[in-house]
Amino acid sequence: RFVGGPMYYIEKGLKMKWLAYVFAVFGAIAAFGIGNMVQSNSVAASLEVSFGVNKLVTGFLLAILSAIVIIGGIKRIGQVTERLVPFMAAFYVIGGLYIIIINISHIGEAFGLIFGSAFTGSAAVGGFAGSTMKIAMTRGIARGVFSNEAGLGSAPIAHAAATTDHPVRQGLWGVFEVFVDTIIICSITALSIIMSGVWSSGATGSELTTLAFDKTIPGIGGYIVSIGILLFAFSTILGWAYYGERCAEYIFGPKVNMIYRIIWIPFIVIGAIGGLNALWDLADTLNGLMAIPNLIGVLGLSGVVIKLTKDFFTSELSESSSNIDV
Repeated sequence: RFVGGPMYYIEKGLKMKWLAYVFAVFGAIAAFGIGNMVQSNSVAASLEVSFGVNKLVTGFLLAILSAIVIIGGIKRIGQVTERLVPFMAAFYVIGGLYIIIINISHIGEAFGLIFGSAFTGSAAVGGFAGSTMKIAMTRGIARGVFSNEAGLGSAPIAHAAATTDHPVRQGLWGVFEVFVDTIIICSITALSIIMSGVWSSGATGSELTTLAFDKTIPGIGGYIVSIGILLFAFSTILGWAYYGERCAEYIFGPKVNMIYRIIWIPFIVIGAIGGLNALWDLADTLNGLMAIPNLIGVLGLSGVVIKLTKDFFTSELSESSSNIDV
């Protein structure tokens, strides 16, 4: 099997094994925040609003389903997520686009509110006007990282397990993932919330999205969000279980794999019944600690990336020219 990720390219590329260990430690721990407890909390909150399901019950059911897949390892995780991801993305995007189309007359107001609130006093809730830029950037970066994981170093762990003819080709898929996740799906979510008028309701997290869909698509809107969040979060829990396990394996060896999986499961339940703000703060802190060693590795190896990218596109252009000549 192929294994990789920041801990390997930091060790092999920069010859800084100590920094590779730092990343692996923070990665193994951070996975419990961004990839576990926050996800189960979102699912539990959404199902409670839409279906009245107790959060503890949701936590236990999600933990059982996750255990069935996670214990089976990367192959089973891949089999499940490759079926869930396309379906859940289409399911959610169609609902979001419907809300935007129905409220298309408010599109200008929505963008005005987004940019206006980011750089005016209204963005500094409970603070002072001079802090608005800092708050906008801090929250924007934190939520952006949470959305697409860019810079964290988590995605390379999954990409390393892929079979490909060139690392740059696989890297381009990583760029595409960030674009779809943030530019398309997150933009649709934000516009749906603002254009439906529920942004000022006082709700937070997944409950806010549920209200937006339920208001515009009465009867089934809340169900669309709940099912979408369930599928998104479930696949994220599976993927991050693999990321965290690889980090732990780098430190302790393969013997830790099953132990990590067993420890992973009960935290799904803990996250489901935990406080949302506390979980977000924990996840943001751990994400930052995980990103620092990876960004050092990315900057240190940027020359290698540039060289490989030039070689790749030169080869692709040459091949295209040859095909045209034929």
